[in-house]
Amino acid sequence: MNTYAAKLDLIHWITELQDVSVLTRIKSIKENAHTASVAEMMSVERGMEDFQKGKTRSHLQVKKRYEKWL
Repeated sequence: MNTYAAKLDLIHWITELQDVSVLTRIKSIKENAHTASVAEMMSVERGMEDFQKGKTRSHLQVKKRYEKWL
């Protein structure tokens, strides 16, 4: 099923839907589709702090360290 057909199928299903709890969950998914979770934001912040403190390694350093598993 291509994306267009999947969208049409969902639109049809939603228009026929009578269960308010399902509609509420769908609305919640829509509203939160482009927001990062708190855990994701904290992870990004930790990464930025590490970068600012110079606690990073180059791609080549990491590749060399893990080359036996690559």
